[in-house]
Amino acid sequence: MPSTAISAQGSKLEIAGTAGSAKTITAVAVGFPTILTSAAHGLVNGDVVTLAGLTGADAALLNGQVAVVKYKSTNTIAVDIDTTGKTITATGSFTPNTWTKVENLVSFKGFDGQASELDVTDLDSTAKEFMLGLQDWGTFSFDVNRDMNDAGQQAVDASKRAGTQKSYKLTLPNGKTKTFNAYCKNSPLEGGVDQVLKTSGVSLRITGDVVDA
Repeated sequence: MPSTAISAQGSKLEIAGTAGSAKTITAVAVGFPTILTSAAHGLVNGDVVTLAGLTGADAALLNGQVAVVKYKSTNTIAVDIDTTGKTITATGSFTPNTWTKVENLVSFKGFDGQASELDVTDLDSTAKEFMLGLQDWGTFSFDVNRDMNDAGQQAVDASKRAGTQKSYKLTLPNGKTKTFNAYCKNSPLEGGVDQVLKTSGVSLRITGDVVDA
C-alpha cells in the first residue's frame, strides 16, 4: 500500500494582526454550525472573524462573538456556534483578522497537553474510577532562522513583551488548518561559529480550544 504520509514542507505559521475590512452578511442559516452568506468574501478556512450587527430575538448568540471560519465556499462560511431553532436576521457583518506570516519557519511541534483526570471513585467502586476533565492543549513551539526585520517574527516578540494573547493559524501542505489563541512565553536567540542566527524553541502557551478547519 502506498504511503499516505504528508510532507511538512510548505507549512505556514501566521499571527493575527489588525482587523480587515468588514464583510456584509446577506443571509443566515441557523443550525449547528451556523452558515453565513456574504458574496465573494475571499476568506479561507481557519480565518478568524468577529460578528456584529445581526438582529432578531436571538442575535446576541452571534453579535460580538469571535469565530473560526470552517467549510467555506465562494459565498458562504460556517462558524461553530449553535443557533438551532433560533431567530436571527441577516443585517450584520463579520470582520476578519488580517494575518502576518512568520517567515523562515524551520520546524514546529505542539498541541502536547492533555485533559485533567477527575477521580470519581466512591464506596461502591471495586477499583479506582476516573473521568476526564477539561482539555488542555498544552504548548506550540517552533524554530525560525532569525530575521530582525520580518513583520511576523516582530509581532511574536511584541506579544511576548506586552504579555498579550494573540491568534495563530497553522496551515499544513494539505490545506488543513489549526487556529488557536496563545501567549508567547519565550523567544530565545541563538548563534555560533559558521551558523545563522536562530530563534529555537519559541514557546506559545495555548489558551482555550484548537479549531481544526
